[in-house]
Amino acid sequence: MSENDLNNISRTNWEALETMSDEDIDYSDIPPLTDEFFEKATLRVPATQARNLIQLDSDVMAWFQAQGVEYRTLINSVLRQHINNSGDKQSA
Repeated sequence: MSENDLNNISRTNWEALETMSDEDIDYSDIPPLTDEFFEKATLRVPATQARNLIQLDSDVMAWFQAQGVEYRTLINSVLRQHINNSGDKQSA
């Protein structure tokens, strides 16, 4: 995001938008999301997140999620503890 983007003032009439119902909005120019669309779709992850993207087995993820809302912090803590307890003492 550039400095210009941050300085631009929205010209959206938010009050008018908030008073509209779904029936007032014209969706006719939006193509339907078909199975074909999703077959061709590509997941795009911002670069800052992609560096930290890992795939966990579903049962492992389910166990951590069952521990509570701070499960991401718990995963990080468990990994850090493993690093600290391993024979290779590189900085974490």
